[in-house]
Amino acid sequence: MRKRNVIIWGSIIIALVLQIVPLPIQADVYRPDWVLVVLAYWSMALPNRVNVGVAFITGVAMDILVGTTLGIHSLGLSVSIYILAANYQRLRNYSVWQQAIIIGLLSSLYHLMTFWVQHLLTDIYFQFDYLWPVAASMVLWPWVFWLLRKTRRQFSIM
Repeated sequence: MRKRNVIIWGSIIIALVLQIVPLPIQADVYRPDWVLVVLAYWSMALPNRVNVGVAFITGVAMDILVGTTLGIHSLGLSVSIYILAANYQRLRNYSVWQQAIIIGLLSSLYHLMTFWVQHLLTDIYFQFDYLWPVAASMVLWPWVFWLLRKTRRQFSIM
């Protein structure tokens, strides 16, 4: 495996770890969608390497780590990354702040899809607190974008 692939998969693994790191109950409500944000960056930067298949595999890993029904996060991540990958050329031309709004929309789609599937399987009901990670992901996007962009340029990942 080349060092370029190691860096991409390493950042995805770091995002998976950040997704399951224990937080205090008050802060856990605002946990950003680390995996979605990292996959979104790599999908926009390198759509030929990070695509719906990588999102599906990462979603299965997240289902296993979080302990949800297998396929819930895979479906949400796959659909979100598909929409992003289908429009990556247009989204690349937006400013980072406009991209943050798009990330917020994708994150809300992701959360609503995972809620919808969980609602079909169990008896959970919608609460507004399910959407706080959307705002956190939007705020997080510029910093993740600049960090991963710097890493991609430093290691010449094309």
